[in-house]
Amino acid sequence: MARESGLSVSALRFYDGAGVLMPARVDPQSSYRFYGDDQVVTARLIARLRRVGLPLADIRRVLEHRREPSVVEEVLGAHLARLEDGLADARCELSAARALLDQEKSVTAFPAPVSIRTTAAELAAALRAVGHAVGKDPELPMLTGVLLDVDDAAVRLVATDRYRLAVSALAGAEPNGELRALLPVALVDEVLAACGDDGPTTICVEGDAITVEMPGRTVCGQRLDHDFPDYRRILRSSGAHRVDSEAAALRAQLAAAPILPVSTGPDGAEETATVLTLGSVEIGVNREFLLEALEVGAGGQLVLELDGPIAPLVLRDPARPGDVRMLMPIRLP
Repeated sequence: MARESGLSVSALRFYDGAGVLMPARVDPQSSYRFYGDDQVVTARLIARLRRVGLPLADIRRVLEHRREPSVVEEVLGAHLARLEDGLADARCELSAARALLDQEKSVTAFPAPVSIRTTAAELAAALRAVGHAVGKDPELPMLTGVLLDVDDAAVRLVATDRYRLAVSALAGAEPNGELRALLPVALVDEVLAACGDDGPTTICVEGDAITVEMPGRTVCGQRLDHDFPDYRRILRSSGAHRVDSEAAALRAQLAAAPILPVSTGPDGAEETATVLTLGSVEIGVNREFLLEALEVGAGGQLVLELDGPIAPLVLRDPARPGDVRMLMPIRLP
């Protein structure tokens, strides 16, 4: 049976003791277990469920209700949701770890100040474009600010709460060095309130101090001492499906789209998924999140990208190629 099913001898012994897969008979002298041919399929099923970490109680429930597809799907769907949540958490932690390693390579004992020349209007537009995606969970402090990411290619502002991601490039910005600094929301709000008149604006980061000099106003603050996830790895995959649309048309489609209650975890919590059909792919989305992403865009032509029904939905504005809005999907039943 071990060879036929993929379960080790010790695993077969365990499931016998647990009352999940008992042998047809046991030799009283050698204690050798004998299984019937009709038990091979059950053993193979247990082996597959074991490989994906399904708890023993859930394996027992699947076997007891194997002729009831709705019960089996409830058990497997809840476990898959737990795995997806765990994978999202793992990606966040590994991205933070990579960011720490990258900083160790590039940070010197006394980093030189970095300044960025831009305009008040461009800075305000970029901050507004990402503000909706800033995290609010106090247990994830690395997501509760806006990342200022500067390299040779661009100056970007980035925010994410794990369920959505927004990136906006400062067009025409002139930096004098590379930088990653997490801006607190209070500083962002103060800068937005001060961006009444357009004009030359300079962002300066020296150590932990951040200074934003705008026409008639200077705003100062301290960078957050947290490591923002490596968002660039998420953006590297290009969508297999591309759909051209207009923002107004997508809003209309969103308003008319069917809505489904969806269980989101083992505790039975539910959220509402709006079902969109984009080309040949049907995807579940959070309606309010998508509306917020559309609200901060230019309102014209859009390019939608996705790899499938459980892959992130990406919105791009052809007029601003450096801007990206991404939403995690809601798994449909």
